[in-house]
Amino acid sequence: MNTSDTTNTCANCGKEGSDVTNSCNKCKMVMYCNAACKKKHRNKHKKACERRVTELHDEKLFKQPPPQFEDCPICFLRLPLLHTGRTYMNCCGKLICTGCIFAVQSRATKKEHDICPFCRTPPPGTDEEYIKQYKKRVDLNDALAITCLGNYYSLGQFGLPQNYDKALELFHRAAELGSAEAYFGIAHAFMNGRGVELDEKKGIHYYELAAMGGDTYARTNLGCSEWRAGNMDRALKHWMIAVKDGDFGTLKNIKLLYSEGHATKDDYAKALRSYRAYLDEIKSDQRDEAVADDDFYKYYESV
Repeated sequence: MNTSDTTNTCANCGKEGSDVTNSCNKCKMVMYCNAACKKKHRNKHKKACERRVTELHDEKLFKQPPPQFEDCPICFLRLPLLHTGRTYMNCCGKLICTGCIFAVQSRATKKEHDICPFCRTPPPGTDEEYIKQYKKRVDLNDALAITCLGNYYSLGQFGLPQNYDKALELFHRAAELGSAEAYFGIAHAFMNGRGVELDEKKGIHYYELAAMGGDTYARTNLGCSEWRAGNMDRALKHWMIAVKDGDFGTLKNIKLLYSEGHATKDDYAKALRSYRAYLDEIKSDQRDEAVADDDFYKYYESV
């Protein structure tokens, strides 16, 4: 007998053999000898199947995702979570930290002051030129550029008409290219009925896709949703992941859970350590100088 052969047992009729290879499509826990046996066993297997599918989903949902964005390509430090800590350069498609932008601008001549720190391209002079640069990046399938353009259509910014349908089209395209931020945009549309019928269930689904892709704001919103539903353990799980990625708001939420008895002292201490570790990862003298420069920082708060 060849011991390397895989022997399975049909969950319906009990037949054994290496030819029992038809597994449950959802949970993959049980095997069948054919489709007929699978159909006959469906009602008996349904509850166990749904329970296992939920377990598999939660295993994936509550896994700490990789950072949503790569490190700054100039200083090679982790990019800050806050939008004011990083800027997308639509000339070259790079996300640059404001510390590196500040360092270049503080040394530049007046003529060179606003050039891209990475590719040295001057900034566009008009909204029309600005959007034209974005559309060039969109043609290159730049997921972040596609997402940004979707946001501009959603808000009606930079001379574009407010168009929720166009925004959703762009968000779906960017999501297919791996943009977690685009999934957040789709979720936001369903949660607020923008371009689609309001549907909280679909909104949560897309928030989950965004969170699993590394979008911290989606993760925070999921925690808030679970908190409102009274699911404190699940809220805590989401917020512990979010605080590790730098969301200070969730640190305050975890402190509140602790004060109300829904989280332990160890949970809160771990959250504090996670947030401090994040701050250490993003800290640099250049970034501190940028924050300290009121004129520079106020400008980038408005970008």
